[in-house]
Amino acid sequence: MSWRVKITRITIKHLKSTLDPPFRAAWDPIPRHHFDASLVFVETDEGLTGVGSGDTMAGFEGFEHLFVGEDPMNMVRHVRILETLDFHAGRYWPLEAALWDIFGQVCGQPVATLFGGAERRLPAYASCGELKPPEERAESALALQEEGFRALKLRVDPRRVDKGMATVAAVREAVGSSMEIMVDLNQAWRMTGDTARSIDGAGARRIAERLREFDVFWLEEPLPISDLKGLGDVRRAGVRIAGGEMAATLSDLLDCMDADALDVYQPDVVLSLGMSRCRLVAEMAIQRNRHFTPHTWTNGLGLLANLHVAAGVGGGPYLEYPYDPPGWTPERRDFMLAEPLRPDADGCLAVPDLPGLGAVLDEDALRSLDVGAF
Repeated sequence: MSWRVKITRITIKHLKSTLDPPFRAAWDPIPRHHFDASLVFVETDEGLTGVGSGDTMAGFEGFEHLFVGEDPMNMVRHVRILETLDFHAGRYWPLEAALWDIFGQVCGQPVATLFGGAERRLPAYASCGELKPPEERAESALALQEEGFRALKLRVDPRRVDKGMATVAAVREAVGSSMEIMVDLNQAWRMTGDTARSIDGAGARRIAERLREFDVFWLEEPLPISDLKGLGDVRRAGVRIAGGEMAATLSDLLDCMDADALDVYQPDVVLSLGMSRCRLVAEMAIQRNRHFTPHTWTNGLGLLANLHVAAGVGGGPYLEYPYDPPGWTPERRDFMLAEPLRPDADGCLAVPDLPGLGAVLDEDALRSLDVGAF
């Protein structure tokens, strides 16, 4: 195969999987009766095809000419073009993931190796998505512990703080010091149509002070990342602060670094900034003795893209693994893959041995769940 490769075609498939019973995400006021996934395929003249997924790719049609005919390995060019599209049209970062998939296939290496090869596997934390009563959540935490997880993340509604604290307390009592506990307030952004305002800095700090009693590993998104002063005040309560999963620009996270507003940087490579820029953020965060552990709540392809970046640079100490049975399972999350991604018995998620991103698709699902254009 020649090292000179050209992009010949870009196509997008929109898939829809029914959720029955529905999934009740803590950050979404509307129960989810279906799970959508947009897959972008980049084909080349050498017979290689890269695939990525995460954001919807809505409105990308008409921009294909910016990439077709170009070498898929000219990544700096492609990232800069995607940044202009991000500003004018939409977040098309799954396309970059598909290009890195091709890059790895050309080189015969996993993308994590190309990004530095720091780790081959990362400990996963079970990222719970629903609000559940204290007793039920404590039971689920023990079940996660039995499966090998060393950490889990709980959702707390800041407008029902006492209920949330009761849940955190019940989980801490159940697992003792054997698991790390993270808490997510989901206050940095809103779902479409949800106009509820974030809590203010004083309220976020009071929650952080109460969480210190339970030795939480981090408090996630207590405020929007634009509130640098507020985030700094919450940090001074003595709890690590995590955020940045949906950062709109690289500058947003550089501003957080300059203000020392975050302890844990979480941009999702298929929703925010892309793989190349997230790698830069990761390297800078690690150099400043901060953590990089990306948000991963899309699907198995998005999880893979984030895994490659985090493992490549040596991120962590945990990787987010969306998992909250029975509402959210690997089968629901990864319905487009031949096999769902699962941690091993030690609770670690391994980088696939295959070149590129290492995704193996379920061709039957691609045919049966294709809904055409959105």
